[in-house]
Amino acid sequence: MSNAALGVLFDLDGTLADTAPDLGDALNQLLIQHGRAPLPFHRIRPQASDGSQGMIRLGFRLEPRDAAYETYRQAFIACYAERILRKTRLFPGIPEVLDALEVRGIPWGVVTNKPARLTEPLISGLGLEGRAGCVISGDTTPHRKPHPEPVLQACARLGLAPRQCWLVGDAERDIAAGRAAGTRTLIARFGYIGPGEDPRTWGADGEISHPQALLDWLHEG
Repeated sequence: MSNAALGVLFDLDGTLADTAPDLGDALNQLLIQHGRAPLPFHRIRPQASDGSQGMIRLGFRLEPRDAAYETYRQAFIACYAERILRKTRLFPGIPEVLDALEVRGIPWGVVTNKPARLTEPLISGLGLEGRAGCVISGDTTPHRKPHPEPVLQACARLGLAPRQCWLVGDAERDIAAGRAAGTRTLIARFGYIGPGEDPRTWGADGEISHPQALLDWLHEG
């Protein structure tokens, strides 16, 4: 397949950007406000791909069905929005990969479950605004990953069929969404995969342990 027929879609948290430090600081700020002890980062990092839901589950043992959940979630989002770019950086190797994609004329985009009000300042602050061919946030379409609709929307915005695109993510829902949409899928093993997870069961086309390994898959594809 020629380069012109390729596109790459990245998950945001845990694949494109290392957002866990700011997410963790926001959770710990909220815990302290509620008289609770802050959590060590090694416990927070594996939950970072689940965003606010993962943070509230970890810190307060609350699920969306619980009456207090939404109050805590909104408080967390407020804490996070204040520090969204203090420590967050693109993962090492990602800047070089994005440069290489653009040199090769391969369009790329972002598909995240993060709401647009958090995604947009993050994309802008990381210097990616105007570079990404599309940015699909968690509220861009009626459904979020693992539903295929956000991925299908991203492919359409890149002007490519799903079979012409790779989706790269660090969570099972990323791979499920890509598979359901008809893209090829790669697991970002450098992301926020917890010790109890087994990515081998997710059904992806492959795995990468470093962002630059993506370029090898594109060459082979």
